[in-house]
Amino acid sequence: MPRSGSSSFGGYPGGGAPRGAVLVLEDGRVFHGSAYGAEGETFGEMVFNTGMTGYQETLTDPSYHRQIVAMTAPHIGNTGVNDEDPESGRVWVAGYVVREPSRVVSNWRANRSLDDYLKEQGVVGIAMPGTRALTRHLRERGAMRAGIFTAPAEPVEELVERVRQSPRMEGADLAAEVATAEPYVVPAIGEKRFTVAAVDLGIKGMTPHRMAERGCEVHVLPADATFEQIMAVEPDGVFLSNGPGDPATVDVSALQKVLEARVPFFGICFGNQIFGRALGLSTYKLRYGHRGVNQPVQDVRTGKVEISAHNHGFAVEAPLDGPFETPYGPAEVSHVNLNDRCVEGLRLLDGRAFSVQYHPEAAAGPHDAAYLFDEFCSVMAAVRHDAAQRPINPRSTSSVRS
Repeated sequence: MPRSGSSSFGGYPGGGAPRGAVLVLEDGRVFHGSAYGAEGETFGEMVFNTGMTGYQETLTDPSYHRQIVAMTAPHIGNTGVNDEDPESGRVWVAGYVVREPSRVVSNWRANRSLDDYLKEQGVVGIAMPGTRALTRHLRERGAMRAGIFTAPAEPVEELVERVRQSPRMEGADLAAEVATAEPYVVPAIGEKRFTVAAVDLGIKGMTPHRMAERGCEVHVLPADATFEQIMAVEPDGVFLSNGPGDPATVDVSALQKVLEARVPFFGICFGNQIFGRALGLSTYKLRYGHRGVNQPVQDVRTGKVEISAHNHGFAVEAPLDGPFETPYGPAEVSHVNLNDRCVEGLRLLDGRAFSVQYHPEAAAGPHDAAYLFDEFCSVMAAVRHDAAQRPINPRSTSSVRS
């Protein structure tokens, strides 16, 4: 028989008596609560986010596509929703789980409540007292499929079976579902210094903004951009963004050609996993992933520890004991997670290509890793300087950087 959580809930925005709802996990665990946001039903991978801030950025992060997100912070919705903080044009989470929704909105920037925003976006959620028990369950059993149902008519056993029929995250190719369909340009703020080709695998709005602040004109390209399309913008550097799904499903040939051409490269999150696969490494699914704004990551070169923002359920398998060979020269793991020794960064030893598993743009904070955008700019500047110093060979007909 499915196990059940508590069925009581003490408060709800706006008062009144909300309709009941249940959260059903594929292993049969059931949690009872109240409908929050839109009513109906939804399915997705059940994960949890440990951030104390940034719920609006979380909701609009395309990396959460097809995931039901539980917030471990007990009180959600205090500051409402505004029109300046979204990371994309819509909410991407498949469902939302909170413990206690704020009854009032207390922020001068807010123009509506979180509950209204979820209803407007059609996001089915549940407010329930068992978020701590849910988090402990996922830490012990691992991320799994789940469903949220408001006022369900079917028996719990049937709901569990419906959850088990929903798609898994392993093998899911989702980047094209969240990426831009057409290229667009984010202009440099102030004087233009560099041109960056950013492949959108689920890019967040703050990421090209962070590069634009540093004088980069960012050409955002669809997820399936070819090497020829990337090079058509004549980039000083190439960037691969965060995104949802299983990195093993992505074609890495375009990035491999970028690395062969020795164009400066920077990747974050999903882009780090794609970089790893381009180097010949494998990826694997983490037990319950890293999602939040409090992950300690160590730079193995300096020993410095950064508190960083994360959202990933897959990781790269790579040697932690020193450099390893790749088709593009020796590489190394540059950063590790101090909680579980997960690979948090990779780099080629020639300095032209690097990536991190976390989010240096971190709109909701922390900002310990913002320097990585400066590093990317430094690499592009160094390669441009080297090219300017190199004598022109009149016999060379190659248009590819060397």
